[in-house]
Amino acid sequence: MAHHVATVSWKSDGQFKSGKYSRAHELSFDGGAIVPGSSSPSVVPLPFSDPAGVDPEEALVASASACHMLWFLSLAQGAGFDVAAYRDEAEGATGRDDRGKIGVTKILLRPRIDFAGRQPTTDELDRLHHEAHEKCFIANSLKSEISVEAAPA
Repeated sequence: MAHHVATVSWKSDGQFKSGKYSRAHELSFDGGAIVPGSSSPSVVPLPFSDPAGVDPEEALVASASACHMLWFLSLAQGAGFDVAAYRDEAEGATGRDDRGKIGVTKILLRPRIDFAGRQPTTDELDRLHHEAHEKCFIANSLKSEISVEAAPA
């Protein structure tokens, strides 16, 4: 199986003991990408969060969306479709789970796909999304509900 590396780096701004420290940090990936990270301003108020940074909840939603998209593209290509563009404005919701713990309880994927050439039927599109969801490593790793609301582009 594959091995995945992500490095999370944070350095004190000198305010740690007071509790008024920055939650801004850096996410580095084994391919060389570096992304600013932060706690969500909805969890830790400004100025201790950085709204420009990717928070862990957003990263989780993006991971689920990207995984679904990559499987969808592979399956659509294998089925003979020509995908011209794919866009998903995915959304995650936090709430309490059945144990009363706060977590990301639902992820909603809203893919909009442009096809060149033959357009898939509604049944074909539904099948592609269902199979992509079944194959997605991230979806298979989460206990949160993940829904797909596919619609024409």
